[in-house]
Amino acid sequence: MTAPARADAAPLLSVRDLTKHFPIKRGVFGRVDGAVRAVDGVTFDVAPGETLALVGESGCGKSTTGRAILRLIEPTSGSVRFDGQDVLALDASDLRKLRRRMQIVFQDPFSSLNPRMSIGAIVREGLTIHHLAEGSAADNRVRQLLEEVGLRPEYASRYPHEFSGGQRQRVGIARALSVEPTFIVCDEPVSALDVSVQAQVVNLLQDLQRDRGLAYLFIAHDLSVVEHIADRVAVMYLGHVVELAPVEKLYGEPIMPYTQALLSAVPAPEPGVKRERILLTGDVPSPANPPSGCVFHPRCQHPARDSACAKIVPPLEEKTPGHWAACIKQPPTSVSWDDQRAAGATNQPEFFLPRAALHRSA
Repeated sequence: MTAPARADAAPLLSVRDLTKHFPIKRGVFGRVDGAVRAVDGVTFDVAPGETLALVGESGCGKSTTGRAILRLIEPTSGSVRFDGQDVLALDASDLRKLRRRMQIVFQDPFSSLNPRMSIGAIVREGLTIHHLAEGSAADNRVRQLLEEVGLRPEYASRYPHEFSGGQRQRVGIARALSVEPTFIVCDEPVSALDVSVQAQVVNLLQDLQRDRGLAYLFIAHDLSVVEHIADRVAVMYLGHVVELAPVEKLYGEPIMPYTQALLSAVPAPEPGVKRERILLTGDVPSPANPPSGCVFHPRCQHPARDSACAKIVPPLEEKTPGHWAACIKQPPTSVSWDDQRAAGATNQPEFFLPRAALHRSA
């Protein structure tokens, strides 16, 4: 069964101009000499019950964005609001309370679990920290969570080294679910797993979303997995969101040359189907010294690319209804959010909200 998401739903998470720069220090005295612009002005929303996928090459800032939203690393600037609360303004006590509702599933199931703690103790830790259950009630809750993610309750007494990668990732999911969150950052949760196990974990995440009404920020680089699980997709390049659209539009009619190149590399599901590969020239620029203008212009193969691309920073504009891209060579069909904001607009831009998205069950 699938349930349509509300197209007019108020956002659960609102990220505005999020920036994270890591200082470059040189010399004996640690003099700051530049910065690595890992995340450079990222803006998007996530609606309740929605899956927004964040995709791009390694090093483009996906994981840093997810961790900055949760304040696992402190952002340099920007705004993060969760259910109306200003996340970046909270003190340690209030932030701990909010983290009951915002959790993360880490990429590496081998290093994200404490090898000295049993599986039961790992899952139970969140219940203890947030005073949700104690004694036999906590034990019962741990057993229930393990069953919910497809593990046997008796596994609670075992240790992480006794499990496979897929089973460890299920333990990580159970740990995140223990405090009853409404939003989970899934930081490449299947990239370290075998293909057959990936399908099991993705199906589990979809089942949990359907049953619990969870919202996901699904960080990934495997576009075939993203097509299966996401409602909308945001494409990142060198710390910027360069395209954002519902999954059907992005995969069917990608606008940005970078997105087109990414999709051309996805293996065709049928042996007889041949796709024209788009091979990008040159290397990804250093985030410590990004190019001027459009960050993608040194590698862009758009036939209309010219000197303006190296001078003008393209805003994220609505090129077709619900489909936003940062490219000055693709004429927009409406004004950009930056133009609306400059003109005094206060309403949120439409591209942040899902357009009649469908949650796909396993």
